[in-house]
Amino acid sequence: MASASSSTIDPREAAHFGAMAADWWDPKGSSAMLHRLNPVRLGYIRGAIDQHWDGDDTSFVPLAGRRVLDVGCGAGLLCEPLARLGAAVTGIDAAAENIAVARAHADAAGLAIDYRAGGIDAAEGQYDLVASLEVIEHVADPSGFVAGLAAALAPGGLLILSTPNRTALSRLALITLAEGTGRIPRGTHDWRKFLTPDDLTALIEAAGLRVDDVRGLAYSPTRGFALSASTALDYFVTATRG
Repeated sequence: MASASSSTIDPREAAHFGAMAADWWDPKGSSAMLHRLNPVRLGYIRGAIDQHWDGDDTSFVPLAGRRVLDVGCGAGLLCEPLARLGAAVTGIDAAAENIAVARAHADAAGLAIDYRAGGIDAAEGQYDLVASLEVIEHVADPSGFVAGLAAALAPGGLLILSTPNRTALSRLALITLAEGTGRIPRGTHDWRKFLTPDDLTALIEAAGLRVDDVRGLAYSPTRGFALSASTALDYFVTATRG
């Protein structure tokens, strides 16, 4: 299916996130920041899919009849709400520990989600929506990774990525402060692997896709995470086949 293989996986990164699997669903645990981020992620995704498919923004199941792939899904924090939006969801993660927790949590919630351990080559066929949020900064080969995501995207489909920008602000906020104070586990990020919007746009275009939207993600100690015109901290990208 995809030309990119598991060579895009960084084993050290997989081990780091696999060690966090047990408390991934604990909103006060090591993934607490992801829990706070998830509502903004979902809001952005919902807006993107409604716009892309001219959907009814009042529908509870805007992804009904569509196949969705979440690459780097962790223990399923995004997969489960996507399934509740009506999608047939496949979640892939490099850490088998995360997949085990994701399967157990989905089973307990009565959700049928196809979870697979491995890289992008673990996907089968093509998907209407391919999402990979806060993942590309952890892979060994960003170019090959994006090529794999593009290969998994069905004609007329939508690709959504998010990642920290490589700026002084992201280094201060995510590494010096968040990791330094234990809000994010130490060693989660390598600032040198962060991609600027221009970097990521170039990779997406090289994979044969067109970037349609770049939206910033900001953080305030009083308001939490919110979409923003500024991409200085983190940002979302949507892309389609040009």
